[in-house]
Amino acid sequence: MHSIGWALIIKRGCFCSKETLHINGCRYTVRERLAQGGFSLIDLAENGITHRSYAIKRITCHSLDDQNIALREIENYRKIESPHVISIVDYELKGQADIVINTTSILFIVLPYYKHGSLADHLQLRARKQDHMPEAQILQIFLGICEGLRAIHESKPVPLAHRDLKTANICLSDSFEPIIVDLGSMTEARMQICGQSDAQRLQDEAEERSSIVYRAPELFTVKTYCTIDERTDIWSLGCVLYAMCFFNSPFDPIYERGDSVALAVLSGNANIPEDSIYTEDMHELIKYMLRIDPMERPFIYSVIEQTHDLIHKLEGRV
Repeated sequence: MHSIGWALIIKRGCFCSKETLHINGCRYTVRERLAQGGFSLIDLAENGITHRSYAIKRITCHSLDDQNIALREIENYRKIESPHVISIVDYELKGQADIVINTTSILFIVLPYYKHGSLADHLQLRARKQDHMPEAQILQIFLGICEGLRAIHESKPVPLAHRDLKTANICLSDSFEPIIVDLGSMTEARMQICGQSDAQRLQDEAEERSSIVYRAPELFTVKTYCTIDERTDIWSLGCVLYAMCFFNSPFDPIYERGDSVALAVLSGNANIPEDSIYTEDMHELIKYMLRIDPMERPFIYSVIEQTHDLIHKLEGRV
C-alpha cells in the first residue's frame, strides 16, 4: 500500500512548489513532485543548510495498523548495511493515527536522491537504439546487485527477503554502482505455511507487493503446506539479469499482450532470444536462477560464485 515503484522516483514532473518541510529540526525546500501513490508521495527537496538534494517520502497513515506498517519500513532500512542497498538519512512521524476519531499521521522519510535514475530507465534508453550492454559491464553491475541482495539475505538475527526486486527498484549511483531501493515490501525470508489461511495471506501479500513479471512461481499459487524462503528473490534476480541482456523481464511481453503471466511463469516459459549476442555461459546463469522448483534454485552465495567464475572466464578471453 505504501510502496511507490522507484521507476518514478527519478522521473521529474512539473510541480511548482516552494513548500517547506521541517524534519527533526532540518529545513527542506520542496523542488519537484517525483511520484505519488494512494497514500504516499515522494518529493525532490533541498536541504536548507547543505543545499544537497534528497528524495523525501511521506506516508499518510489513517489507522494504527497503517502507522505500524509504515514504521516497519524504517526498521527495514536500519537492518541492512551495504553500499549496494539504500540507507535512510532521517525520518520523523508527525501526528497520531486513530481511525476511531478520524485523525491521521504522516511519516516523513528522507532518502538519497539518485539523479541517474533506475536501471529500468537506463535499459529503456538503450532499448530505443537496440544498444545492448557489453557482457562484462552487465556482470559487474549484476555482481553489485548480488552483493546488495546478499546483505539482505544474510541479515541478522533472521534472513530477510526483498520480495519486490526488479530493474525499477535498482538505482544507479554517480559512479554507476547499483543500489537496491524500496524496502517497503521486505520481510522475514523463511516462512512455514501451515494451512489454507497462511497460504492465502501470503498469496494476497505477493499480489499487492510483488511486481507480477518478476514474481516467483511459488508466490502465484502458494501451497497449503510448504516452506518459502529467500529464493523468491533469486527468481526475481534471474529476471533482472535477463532484462539487463534483453531490455525487459522475460514475462513483460506476455503481460503486455494481456495473456496470463501466472501461466507463463508456472510453465517456465523464459526463452532466450535466438539472436542473443551473449555467451552460452550467460544464458546458463540466467536459467540457473529461473528454476521453477524453489528447492532447486540456488542461494545468493552460489549465484555470486558463478558470476565471479564467468567474469574470470571473460577476462581470460580478452
